[in-house]
Amino acid sequence: MAGLTADVPSPVPGRDAVSGWAVHRPGPITSGPLASVRRPLPEPGPRELLLDVEACGVCRTDLHLAEGDLPPRRPETVPGHEIVGRVAAAGDAVTGFRVGDRAGGAWLRSTCGMCRYCRAGRENLCPASRYTGWDADGGFATRTLVPADYAYPLPDGQDATQLAPLLCAGIIGYRALRRSALPPGGRLGIYGFGASAHLTAQLAVAEGARVHVLTRGAQARELALGLGASSAGGAYDRPPEPLDSAILFAPVGDLVPVALEALDRSGTLAVAGIHLTDIPALNYQRHLFQERNLRSVTSNTRADGTEFLRAAAQVGIQVTVSPYQLSRAPEALADLAAGRVHGAAVLIPG
Repeated sequence: MAGLTADVPSPVPGRDAVSGWAVHRPGPITSGPLASVRRPLPEPGPRELLLDVEACGVCRTDLHLAEGDLPPRRPETVPGHEIVGRVAAAGDAVTGFRVGDRAGGAWLRSTCGMCRYCRAGRENLCPASRYTGWDADGGFATRTLVPADYAYPLPDGQDATQLAPLLCAGIIGYRALRRSALPPGGRLGIYGFGASAHLTAQLAVAEGARVHVLTRGAQARELALGLGASSAGGAYDRPPEPLDSAILFAPVGDLVPVALEALDRSGTLAVAGIHLTDIPALNYQRHLFQERNLRSVTSNTRADGTEFLRAAAQVGIQVTVSPYQLSRAPEALADLAAGRVHGAAVLIPG
């Protein structure tokens, strides 16, 4: 990929520079939408942290941004919102973090704190919410800024590549699991089995659920069974028993009626993605009658993140990682688009 030079100053190489990837021209991943960039080292604002990035997970949302499914909110944005880093500098008003601490930057970057949603503990629905790697530069880089109030303290003793996927794939999966209204000991269907699903499945199993995975890839089905799923079949297969709840992780609208039809009476389907292809026409009797529920999942609250990270540590969630050097970010997105990633893709600077 060619580097950007027209709009980006050329910093002195070394510690005063940030290297990474930006979404230059959104389009199919085969068209090369990412471009390499070098930018001056940013100064943290009063309530910001400057992180030296140790690892950054590759989320399907990054792919949607690169391919234009999510319209860019600013030009030449650096994607990435599953960021594990060390605090290199902190603003004057920062409390709770010191230089050298490990911190995590996630998708939810800021909210207004004043609207009725924020006041009710539903900040994920704040109309003024902003997002890392969409509204501001993210973690596909050697260094990045994150707001301290929206960062998570992370343990020192864990591999950064194992922590990174927890910061979006894990948190969003956790919210989707709660939105699915899974009863204790219930029957959960998971459609699609990538980064988020393989973490969510482990949490559901640990909580006593029977988990049935429906996904296109044979390798993903094998991983699901190894992580405790009761069954694993094709994406359009019928699960072996009616479902109390289901989560759709695959961004495929055609699977919505399939999942709804697999629900038992009063079952709930939660759609976890930020982007979904068009949903076909639903038949009321087959898909919605008998009080079946269809729910979306929108971002997360900081409380979701704190609760999930605590639960992940208690359960001992295993994170299956496919590591890539930062220089291979376009390849990581291409592999994600083609379904070639085993577990979660993670970029490693250096």
